[in-house]
Amino acid sequence: MEKSHIVKLYEDGKSTTDISALAGISVRQVRNILHQENVTFRPHGSWKRQYTVNEHYFKTWSPNMAYILGFIAADGVISKTLQCISFSQKEPGILEHIRDELQSDQPLHQNERTGVYLLNIHSKTMKDDLMTLHGITPNKSTTITLPYVPAHLLSHFIRGYFDGDGNVTYPKYVVSFVGGSKAFMLGIKGVLEAHGFQPDFVDKGRYFRLYLYGRRTLKVFADWIYQDKGLYLKRKFDIFQRETLPLEQLQNSKHKSTKEAAAERKEQFLNHYKEHRSIQKAVENIGISPQTVQNWLKQDEQFKKNFVDLN
Repeated sequence: MEKSHIVKLYEDGKSTTDISALAGISVRQVRNILHQENVTFRPHGSWKRQYTVNEHYFKTWSPNMAYILGFIAADGVISKTLQCISFSQKEPGILEHIRDELQSDQPLHQNERTGVYLLNIHSKTMKDDLMTLHGITPNKSTTITLPYVPAHLLSHFIRGYFDGDGNVTYPKYVVSFVGGSKAFMLGIKGVLEAHGFQPDFVDKGRYFRLYLYGRRTLKVFADWIYQDKGLYLKRKFDIFQRETLPLEQLQNSKHKSTKEAAAERKEQFLNHYKEHRSIQKAVENIGISPQTVQNWLKQDEQFKKNFVDLN
């Protein structure tokens, strides 16, 4: 086989292994010929790519890059053995937007059993950049630390992580984040505190949660993460749009609405009731209404039993 033919096969996308089989020479000889002909070698494995992608996307900061980085930190998977980054979501729309941002034509796949959509991006360069530039590695769930993100892009990174591993509940007015890495979650906590929030950090043993409480707090949080938004998950954005009042008319409730906080209030009520033998005095001391106690008696059998025992 002529050297020019070998060069043409390689430039057309054939691998050195395929060319060696066609030419009847070793892979090493093929590579020597390509080197002699001053051919630029492709990254190992790149010949296999069927779909386009901007391999150098994670080298340059932008609002959408920070968002996708946060999304990967939450819901992304970097393969340990393959040159692949995977995204998963119940809604295909956000994955389609991420794919377009990465300048890829990779189709989505849907898991028939779970209904979850998958976007798999194959790129050694992109995988290397995520690992070396941003510290996001395979099996990251318990070891990841908060990557460096320019200060003016932190809201986009937080929005990306929130869209992957966050939740918002109305009308209880609670925003929560979950993660398996204590170091990473403490990093998120620090970012939120630096922006004026007062998150609660809860250690669940195998995973960790952060909570933000209050109607006013949720409005401030939404205004921050959605300011100048690019990519975002519409389903979660729409939940925040239920708020109809302007910020200046909003106040946070005095009480948190988690199960743990409710259990603590019930215990406080019982202690005050035991001391004063007066429902009115007990509710005044802990700042709740008598109707709240009535609801507890109807809905919580253990609380009802404890209250009856006191009488």
